[in-house]
Amino acid sequence: MIKDVLFDVSQEIIVITGACGQLGQEYSKSLLERGACVVGVDIEASLSSEMLTAQYPECYTFCKVSVTNKSSLQDCLKLVLNRFGVPTVLINNAAIDSPPSAPPQETGPFEDYPEASWDKVMDVNLKGVFLCCQVFGAAMARSGHGSIINIASIYGVVSPDPNLYDYRRQRGEIFVKPVAYSPSKSGVISLSRYLAVYWAKHNVRTNSLTIAGVFNDQEKPFLDAYCERIPVGRMADVSEYTGSILFLASKASQYMTGSNLVVDGGWTAI
Repeated sequence: MIKDVLFDVSQEIIVITGACGQLGQEYSKSLLERGACVVGVDIEASLSSEMLTAQYPECYTFCKVSVTNKSSLQDCLKLVLNRFGVPTVLINNAAIDSPPSAPPQETGPFEDYPEASWDKVMDVNLKGVFLCCQVFGAAMARSGHGSIINIASIYGVVSPDPNLYDYRRQRGEIFVKPVAYSPSKSGVISLSRYLAVYWAKHNVRTNSLTIAGVFNDQEKPFLDAYCERIPVGRMADVSEYTGSILFLASKASQYMTGSNLVVDGGWTAI
C-alpha cells in the first residue's frame, strides 16, 4: 500500500488570522487534528482558542494581535519562531463586513457610504493581508519555503446580487449591500497574484481561495433568496472549505501559485 503524503500537513507550522471566527475555528481544529502546529491570531481570545490551547498544548498557541498593527505582528512572529520555528503556511482569513444590523448610514445609497466605514473595511481586509504577508511571508521567503492562502470571496469576483435583499426593502427598510467588502476582496485576489510572482524564486506559493456564503443562522427570507439563487441550492456548511485549505497548505498543490481557487457552490458559474 502506498502511503499518501500529498495532503500531509503534520510537519507544517501554520499561522491563521481571524482564528476565533466561524471559519478560523474550523480551519484551526481541522489542521490540528492532522498534526500541524497552529498559531491562532485574532484581536481577542475566545472560548474556542482556550479549548484548543488546552486540547493541543504542544501544537497550538494564540496571539492577541490586530492584523492592522505591524509591530504587533512582528512580535507574534518572534513568538512563533521561539515556539515552533519558521512558519510554513499563512492563512489570511481575518475579514470584516457590515453586519445585517449595521447603522443606516452604512446600508444606504452608495453615494452616502461613510468614508470611515470604507477605511475600516479596507484596513482589515486588504491592508491586514498586506501586513501579514510582509511579516510572515517575508520569513517564509528567507527560509525558502512556504504557502500563503488568502481568503477571498465571490463578491471579489462578481458584484453582490441586490435581489437577495428585496425582503428588507419590502418590509420598509432602506437597504443597499455596502460597497467596501467587494473591492477589498478583489484586492486580495490581485495581491495574491503579485506575491506569487514576486516570491516564486523563493519557493513561496501564494494563492487565493474564493468562497461563498456559510450558514450561520441567517434570517429565513435571506436564506430562501440565497438558496434559490445558488445552483447547489444551499449555503456552505462551515466544514466544507477545509478540504481546499488542506490542498493549498500541502504538497498536493506544490505546482500551484498565483491561482484563485473558487469553491462557491456554482455561484459564479451563472
